[in-house]
Amino acid sequence: MTHALDPGARRAILDAVDALRDWSVETLERLVRYPSTLGNEQSALEEMARIYEGLSLAPRRVPVVAEALAAHPGFSPPLIPYEGRDNVVALHRPKAGGGRSLALQGHVDVVPEGAADMWATPPYEPSIRDGRMYGRGAGDMKAGIVSYVTAFRALQLAGLQPAGEVQMQAVIEEECSGNGALATMLAMPKPDAVIIPEPGPGMAALYTAEVGVVWAWVTVSGRPAHVRDMQAGVNAIEAATIIAGAFKDYEAELNRAERIHPAFRGINHPVNVNLGTIEGGEWNSSVASRCRIGLRVGVMMGYTAVQTKADIEALVARMCQHERLRGAQVKLEFKGFMADPCVFDTGAEIVRLARRHHAEVSGGSLRDYPATGLTDGRFFQLYQGTPVACFGPDAVDIHGIDENVGLDSMQDITRTIALTMAEWCGVEKV
Repeated sequence: MTHALDPGARRAILDAVDALRDWSVETLERLVRYPSTLGNEQSALEEMARIYEGLSLAPRRVPVVAEALAAHPGFSPPLIPYEGRDNVVALHRPKAGGGRSLALQGHVDVVPEGAADMWATPPYEPSIRDGRMYGRGAGDMKAGIVSYVTAFRALQLAGLQPAGEVQMQAVIEEECSGNGALATMLAMPKPDAVIIPEPGPGMAALYTAEVGVVWAWVTVSGRPAHVRDMQAGVNAIEAATIIAGAFKDYEAELNRAERIHPAFRGINHPVNVNLGTIEGGEWNSSVASRCRIGLRVGVMMGYTAVQTKADIEALVARMCQHERLRGAQVKLEFKGFMADPCVFDTGAEIVRLARRHHAEVSGGSLRDYPATGLTDGRFFQLYQGTPVACFGPDAVDIHGIDENVGLDSMQDITRTIALTMAEWCGVEKV
């Protein structure tokens, strides 16, 4: 049951959040300065350990051991080894207890910045313009992490603390596998609820559902030749693009109306196939001998990642018979996401609390957001049966150029998390 907040405690918590606004902005600036792309997360993880220590919580490391996770249905084949980049967690234990437990989770990893010269300001030098912070990871999802730690600190500043256990989890690889979240979830006690402050798409939003994702890699080895004899060779780049083109027909099939889950009705083209990377060729005057492409394939509810993997295998095998691939060798690999889609329980009490508190503190609403991408929330929903409130601030151009987040919206999310945590867990005096 919820623990109705005393009006005085509520006011004290909100005043404390407001008093910590400058601290939260400075903390976000500090986190954005860490270029925590895949394999480079350690500096941001160390910063999270320092932040937890500043909350009088003892941080500890949770490693990702791929061999131990490999049999789990939520596991994805990793891209790189895990040594030296352990997840960081902390656990608040109440004095008297009696309250419900809560996990506050967020990922520190960010996607590459792309063409840095296209940014108005350097991607890892945070810039505030018109009430918004620009920088890679500012929206996705370092602002959300700052919101949950500021919310906890605000309770302390108000002379309170949660009366239930509160886990804080800073994890890796949300952007490519989710294995950091999976390892951490399995290493920690099962909480009564989870809050993950992932960003909304240009608005404060609540995730209602999310597609699954499969990452596939196709390597074509052709037959090199001098360009004067190019008809005698097999151009690996051209062959790889023929295979990539075949995925567009598959994408159209996935988006047929009868295949779209009710959670995504009204969403234009919810299942996307993306040609994300291409590497190949050796010389402008030589027929390319090798080319590797990386593809991201969406998965709609009613279908699984394993079924999608089989579809991809069949599609690539069929394209190997194409006349322009004769003589080519094709290798198909699956590394990175092997993630199933998920529908969240938006009727769960933790979700209803978040909606109510956000409406009270912002005067607006958390817009329902069926996401055409994915979050770590799926692990708790699909494999632990724990209710998840996945909601976050207004962010723009995540994964793009000039990624940014609204600082007023971040403040509203902080207020929402603080009040939701206090009511869900109950509070006791420090």
